[in-house]
Amino acid sequence: MSTVAIVDAGIGNLRSVQKAVERASADAQLGWRAVITPDPAEVARADKVIVPGQGAFRDCARALAGGLGEAIRTQVARGTPFYGICLGLQVLFGSSEEAPGLAGLGLFPGTNVELESGRRDPTTGEAVKIPHMGWNRLNLRGGGHPFLSAAGGEGTYVYFTHSFSARPDDSSLIVATAAHGPFTVTAAVARDNVFASQFHPEKSQAAGLSLLAAFLRS
Repeated sequence: MSTVAIVDAGIGNLRSVQKAVERASADAQLGWRAVITPDPAEVARADKVIVPGQGAFRDCARALAGGLGEAIRTQVARGTPFYGICLGLQVLFGSSEEAPGLAGLGLFPGTNVELESGRRDPTTGEAVKIPHMGWNRLNLRGGGHPFLSAAGGEGTYVYFTHSFSARPDDSSLIVATAAHGPFTVTAAVARDNVFASQFHPEKSQAAGLSLLAAFLRS
């Protein structure tokens, strides 16, 4: 049986991601095993890798600064399918305004910027709540991505919870955005075998399960 390594960096909702992957695999009759692991060796030999995360960039960056981070880079370099969720997207970049001086994985040039509190929705005039938390619709860019098409494509509602947004140096990495008041949030990035979403597929009901099934099929 093929294995998906769900990287345990000491943060995030690991069990809910594991259950969602197992559910997506079972529903699609794909036969994948999802294993939560903090072991770099287990990550390095997995058939696919998921890095979830919900919390502080500081904690995630520190957890991935050693062997775990090297195992992830090795897997990405060899072409293993990779999915980063929430902080798992943000840590793909070199830095974040949330934790100056701490480095992410640096797989893509760029940083993560704070969604400033106190801003108002230009349409309604109402104060925009930060964190960006709840359901929001996807706006596809550059043709989107097959995983997003499987989830429902343009306009699909998915679940977000975050206060920072990735800002890649290369904007062609962005395959989906979401509007949150005056902010255009990076909702998903992709290149080659790497896909990552700021939204949580494990909290996005049928759309999220369909996306995870597409990842497992890839």
